[in-house]
Amino acid sequence: MNFDEISKHLGNDAESLLGFKSPKIAKELIHVPGSDWVDRIFAPTDRSIPVLRSIQTLLGHGRLGGTGYVSILPVDQGIEHSAGASFAKNPIYFDGENIIKLAMEGGCNGVATTLGVLGSVARKYAHKIPFILKINHNELLTYPNKSEQILFATVKQAHDQGCVAIGATIYFGSADAGREIVEISKVFQMAHELGMATILWCYIRNNAFKKDKDYHVSADLTGQANHLGVTIQADIIKQKLPENNGGYNVLNQESSYGKTDKRIYSDLTSDHPIDLTRYQVANCYMGRAGLINSGGASGENDLQDALKTAVINKRAGGMGLISGRKAFQKPMKDGVSLLHAIQDVYLSKEITVA
Repeated sequence: MNFDEISKHLGNDAESLLGFKSPKIAKELIHVPGSDWVDRIFAPTDRSIPVLRSIQTLLGHGRLGGTGYVSILPVDQGIEHSAGASFAKNPIYFDGENIIKLAMEGGCNGVATTLGVLGSVARKYAHKIPFILKINHNELLTYPNKSEQILFATVKQAHDQGCVAIGATIYFGSADAGREIVEISKVFQMAHELGMATILWCYIRNNAFKKDKDYHVSADLTGQANHLGVTIQADIIKQKLPENNGGYNVLNQESSYGKTDKRIYSDLTSDHPIDLTRYQVANCYMGRAGLINSGGASGENDLQDALKTAVINKRAGGMGLISGRKAFQKPMKDGVSLLHAIQDVYLSKEITVA
C-alpha cells in the first residue's frame, strides 16, 4: 500500500494526522527508531551481548527487518478473553500452529503468544520466526472475575523454547499492582540474565479510572505507567493508544491522588493524538525503550483504525504496532493483508516523525 492509498484510507483524518508539524515535545528531544537502533540505544547499556543479539534478531526479521520498527502478532486472548469468545469468528485459531502461520505470512517481526501454543510447535517454527513468550495472564474463569495477572510459565521455559523475548503485563493502579511490579521485575532480571529481551504491556486497571471518560486511555496516566515499566528495564513498552488526557486532574477532585503538574497539559501535550502519544514516548526515557501501541478490538473499520493507529505511533516517535484481534478474527488472507498494510505505514518514506 503506497502513501496515496494510506492517505485515502485515513479519510477525514488524513490532513490532521499526516500534516501535523508542531508537536509540543520536539522531535530533537526523542530517540527516533532507525536501522542502528541496537548500536545507538542498547550497546551503551548494561544489557548483555546475548540480549543485544536477541533484540537485533527481533528487529531484523520480517518485512520491517532493518528499519528499527516492529510489527508483532500477539495472541493470548484465549486466556484473557476466553478461547470461545476469541476464536469463534475464525475457529482455525484454536489450533495454535495457525497463529504462527499468520505471523509468518503476515511478515511480522515476531509472534507473542502462550506457553502452550509455542510449546506445541516449537521445534517446527522457533528457528523460522522470533518467539516471544507471554508469561503472565489475567484469567477470567474465576468467579467473580478480577483483575490480577498471574504467571503461567517460567523464564527458563521461554529460554528452552528458543524465545528471543518474554512479554508480561502489569495492571498499574490495581489492588494487585504491588505484587505484579515486584514479580515481573524479578522475571525481567532473569530474562536478561538468560539473554532474552523484555516487553511489558503497561496497562492501568482500576474501576475508579472510569469517570466522565475512560481514563484508562489517558495520556498522563498511561505515560506514568510507561515510566514505571522502563524503570524495571522493559526493553519495549506496549501501551494502548491515548484517547484523552487529564486523568490525574479528575481523580484529584475527590481525593488526593498521585502527583501532577499543570505543565503536562499546557507545555508537554495538546489534544492532538500525536502529541498525546509523544508524551507516552517521552515517558519511555524519551524513546530509549521503544513504544509500541495496540491495534485494539476488531470492528467494522479495522483497516482504517489500524492505519490511523500506525500513523499516530510512527509520527509520535513510536517503534511499531502490536495487532492481534484485528488480524486473527478474520480469514487468514485478510489478516495477512491487514498486517501488511500496517507495515506499509512504517515502510513509507513520506510518513515521517513529527
